[in-house]
Amino acid sequence: MYFSNSLFSPWDRQFYPEGLKGWIVKADVQADGTIAFDERFFVDTDAVGLRPHQIHLEGGDASSDSYCFP
Repeated sequence: MYFSNSLFSPWDRQFYPEGLKGWIVKADVQADGTIAFDERFFVDTDAVGLRPHQIHLEGGDASSDSYCFP
């Protein structure tokens, strides 16, 4: 599972008027059903010029694609 601290850019501007230092993390679901954060996966979106709510996975689409594009 992937998580970010961003909601949606218009909401981010409303709730974080001082700005938002964005990040994305990944959690792995183990075979026994427990969840653990992948300590090797942390994306500082400010450092790479991305918005944290726009997560595109290889071979898949971001959930925002379904309502942003016809």
